[in-house]
Amino acid sequence: MTTGVPVTEIALSRKALLSLAVLLPSLSTSSLTLTASAPPATKADMVLINGTILTVDPQDSVAEAVAIQAGKIIAVGSKQQILALTDAHTQVVDLHGRTATPGLIDTHGHYQDGGVDELYNIELTDAKSVAEIVRRVQARVATTKPGEWVLGSGWDEGKLAENRYVYASDLDKVSPNNPVWLQNITGHYGAVNSYALRLAHINANTKNPPAGTIDRDASGAVTGVLKEQANVAMIAIIPPPSMDHRKQGILKSIDNLHHEGMTSIKEIGGPRTWTAYQELLAEGKLDERVCMLWRADNSLETAKAAQAEIQKNPRPPQSLGDGRLVACGAKIFMDGSTAGRTAWVYQPWHKNFTEIDEGNVGYPNMDPEVYRQMVRLFHQAGVPVGTHAIGDRAIDWVVDTYALVLKETPTPGLRHTIIHAYLPTPHAVTTMAALQKQYDAGYPEVQPGFLWFIGKTISASLGPERVPRTMPLKTYLDNGVRWGGGSDYYVTPLAARYGLWASVERETLAGTHPFGMSEAVDIHTALRSYTAWAAPLLFLEDKVGTLEPGKQADIALWDSNLYTIPPEKLKDIKCEMTILNGKIVYKDDHTLITAVPKNKRP
Repeated sequence: MTTGVPVTEIALSRKALLSLAVLLPSLSTSSLTLTASAPPATKADMVLINGTILTVDPQDSVAEAVAIQAGKIIAVGSKQQILALTDAHTQVVDLHGRTATPGLIDTHGHYQDGGVDELYNIELTDAKSVAEIVRRVQARVATTKPGEWVLGSGWDEGKLAENRYVYASDLDKVSPNNPVWLQNITGHYGAVNSYALRLAHINANTKNPPAGTIDRDASGAVTGVLKEQANVAMIAIIPPPSMDHRKQGILKSIDNLHHEGMTSIKEIGGPRTWTAYQELLAEGKLDERVCMLWRADNSLETAKAAQAEIQKNPRPPQSLGDGRLVACGAKIFMDGSTAGRTAWVYQPWHKNFTEIDEGNVGYPNMDPEVYRQMVRLFHQAGVPVGTHAIGDRAIDWVVDTYALVLKETPTPGLRHTIIHAYLPTPHAVTTMAALQKQYDAGYPEVQPGFLWFIGKTISASLGPERVPRTMPLKTYLDNGVRWGGGSDYYVTPLAARYGLWASVERETLAGTHPFGMSEAVDIHTALRSYTAWAAPLLFLEDKVGTLEPGKQADIALWDSNLYTIPPEKLKDIKCEMTILNGKIVYKDDHTLITAVPKNKRP
């Protein structure tokens, strides 16, 4: 069983490829491979038997059992071969035909922020009307002291009955004595009430900030909707979460991740976020692999500050906690969002799908030349860069910048990425392929779940010409471009199963298919984008991403075989057990997976 992807396209280190060539001449249900450091007499701490093991190795091999010792996989093969590695102390887990995959990986998310939102702020992702949002704000105001902030997130105008933004005039009715800030699902704009506008000194005479928009009605009055840098400026005056809230938010997200078979994430944050993860690691509570990008903001000064913070900490291939915590590099915003029509594009955005938003081609988040200087600064310091770029014009600028700095200072292996990369031009795709081949850089980090969860809103902004070529996974594949899958949680739900399904089906939450199927890929490719192709983007390819001898035992167990179920059912698969480093970190209470007593083993 194979995806048809050549072995040479799998992003493994040279050392790992050499090891695989020596150790993995064949891997199937009828063969067993042991690591060089694990002689045949080695007994396993845990074995999983009677299952379907989707290894996602270069051959896309399928086995029926796996053996784990000291947190690592020591063998993959048949039930009989694996049972030969057990003794009285081995935990034997009978999968009863269930399917194992590598622990799934998210290459881009906001897990601290999302966890804090879930625990402490108003949840709006399921709101179906402006009136419902107002009622939730009113209920929170009733338990909040006058003058204290009321915070919420997750509203999407495409899901609201009124099909419009939330305005200050809506919120003022129920919150005259508290500032209110409600983040849109994209994170690129938010709605505030008049109290918050006064605190921020925003009124009808206030000019738009550079790379930002203060939304106004037909009369010029401020509506309370703030986009990009205007939104950032508002966030800056909101009291930040405490360290305890940050840590509790992270733990909440980790628990949610384990329920979904996810064992590695790329996080976005700053010094306080890093400190929260460090403290959890020191407390023995960080049961997740975390690679963090530092926010570099939009100036050389902020970039230099971020670089100084990054260089205080272990960088790839070094890590804390044996791969639990890695300082992965810097994040820069090149443009805005599709839903907000602020991403930087060549042709004007649309409104309501067919209506052209005349003159609006979005805008860069900063002077493009300043961006280029920021990338050069990080690149010359050996710091990987992940750039948010959605619009075609923004993506061209980013990949051309990467090509320029790599030509100036050839440094293979930094794996600079393009976060989102939804509307690449043919030039951008060709450049990505060349960068990957020559420099191990230029990787898209894509969130297919956007097509599903906010597909109505973004398709309305894209218009009929751009919709079919949005998130062109098949084009990437055909051109030899590897990508990593992700969620951008909290923009979409964190479960990677939604991204797997959306990669294959490209369907919206409303059950429609405006994006078409020309850019769909099969489940073999989709799974690889959340495992074997994602691991190198977290600099963890020597540890995770496939189920092979020598890799850490990060494993997800599912109630269905992802390769054989109807594609439309992928979004409904259920994780029944998650293993990290050979330790069971989640087990569904109702699962039939059982430990087999020694005297009853097959």
